[in-house]
Amino acid sequence: MKDNKEYSQAILQAENAISDIKERKSEAIGENALDFMDSFLSPEEIAEGDLKVALIKELINARQEKGISQKKLEELSGVKQPIIARMEKGVTNPQIDTLLKVLAPLGKTLAVVPLNK
Repeated sequence: MKDNKEYSQAILQAENAISDIKERKSEAIGENALDFMDSFLSPEEIAEGDLKVALIKELINARQEKGISQKKLEELSGVKQPIIARMEKGVTNPQIDTLLKVLAPLGKTLAVVPLNK
């Protein structure tokens, strides 16, 4: 669980740093780096990455709020613990049915909602 907390903290720190850089605009060191990184990614790729990060954060938060270990979630969902770990680290793109199996014991599911433009 320590790794998940460190991962969550790293994501939060990165998001805060990016927000800070964007708020300070031209005063910020690294502002051009964000523009440079954004130039490689399409808006769709950025949205996809944001969605993936949000989904991972929700999965980790839901599991931790329930006080469930990855091993216990394996027992409840039928999805092997190493797969859950890879999902939480963001190193795999799980099938929708796998994601649904993991979310169900956490009291969560996926929903299709309109995009905010």
